[in-house]
Amino acid sequence: MTITLNHTIVPARDKQASAEFFAGIFGLKVESAVGHFAAVRVNDTLTLDFADREVFESHHYAFCVSDSEFDAIFARVQ
Repeated sequence: MTITLNHTIVPARDKQASAEFFAGIFGLKVESAVGHFAAVRVNDTLTLDFADREVFESHHYAFCVSDSEFDAIFARVQ
């Protein structure tokens, strides 16, 4: 079996607002609530599960996208 990353928890001050912001920038959508998480499906095997936290460390997430996807994402950022 190939090992794939299934999900990761993303700490946020406001999980719903953060999930919506991320989804909007990347052209994705926030899924129905999963437990106490605001989940964004990134691809067939990965969700980012946003969770409210008061205190957290910063995290780094890197995504590989095509040039055209990058241009569209960057346009939404601007």
